Formats: sequence, structure tokens, C-alpha cells
Amino acid sequence: MSTAAVAAPARTGQVLADLLPASRVRDIALVVGGAALTGLAAQLSVPVPGSPVPVTGQTFAALLVGTTLGASRGVAALALYALAGLAGVPWFAGASHGLSVSFGYILGMLLASAAVGALARRGADRSMLRTAGTMVLGSAIIYAIGVPYLALAADMSLSAAVAAGLTPFLIGDALKAALAMGLLPTAWKLLKK
Repeated sequence: MSTAAVAAPARTGQVLADLLPASRVRDIALVVGGAALTGLAAQLSVPVPGSPVPVTGQTFAALLVGTTLGASRGVAALALYALAGLAGVPWFAGASHGLSVSFGYILGMLLASAAVGALARRGADRSMLRTAGTMVLGSAIIYAIGVPYLALAADMSLSAAVAAGLTPFLIGDALKAALAMGLLPTAWKLLKK
């Protein structure tokens, strides 16, 4: 079999957003769009009994933004989202803004977008298994910042913050990872054709 008959592997060093024609306008639009997507997803908010932190689509959007835009644009999008929300744009969970007990999760999303974006640039969003690992790592970063922040901001013990700000969300995070496992590798396969 000739080497021409074998499909070329997807190029690492690229994220999905890099497949669009390059320009400064593209990058600005992607950053603003990533922030807006995260703000819209945050409005998908369901209260969790016994927790000051709701279930939202925000974390899923933040991880997708980081993965599809790459680390630098992903961080820029999440920084824009955080700063605009602090300045009064009502696009945090439940149309809120400003500092709250759950703001640590937003800070975690910013760091997670950098990590998943860097991994995506190395091809971690091209297969289901690697995408799952990327999403799990991103979620772990969000909780590593969000749960201690919740404990401090809400004057809770760390174990109470874990019970209120981590445990109720694990099943939803598994579903979000499964969705990403299907979505991202499929997007790459379609774009390769």
C-alpha cells in the first residue's frame, strides 16, 4: 500500500479555530464570541438544593472555548467574560454579575481554558479518550480553584464546600465530558474530509 493511500493524520499544533482564515478580526470575533457563549451558557442555570452554586452550562462552554480557540484566545475570552461580569454585565449564572461565592469557579474556568487549549494544540481533542481526559483535567482545575474559594467566601469548612460545590456536580460533568467526547473528535473528522 502506498503512503498516499493512507489518510494523513490531523496536524497537531492547530486547534479548530485555526482552520478559519487568519486575521486580527477573526481573533477578536472568536474571543468576543467565546465570552458571549460562556455568558449565554451560564443562563442555563438550575439551583442545587443545599448549595449556593447552581448547575449551569457555563463550565461546559468554558472548556469548549478553551479547546476550540486554544490557550491564548481561550484565556482572553474567559478574561473578557470575567471582567465584563465584574463590571456589571449580567451574564454570570442566573443573570448575575459581580463577586459572589461562586466567582472562584470563574477563575478556575480561566485557568482551565489555558490548560485544555494547550492540550488541544497537542491533539488532545482528536480522539474520544483523549478528549475525555482533557475535559476531566479542565473540570479538576475548575474545582481546585472554585471549591476553596467557595469555602472562604461562604465561610464553610472545606468538607462542607466539597459537599456543596463539588459532589452534586460530578454526574453532570461526566455528561458534559461525554458530549465533548462526541463533539470535538467528530468536528475534526468532518473537517478532514
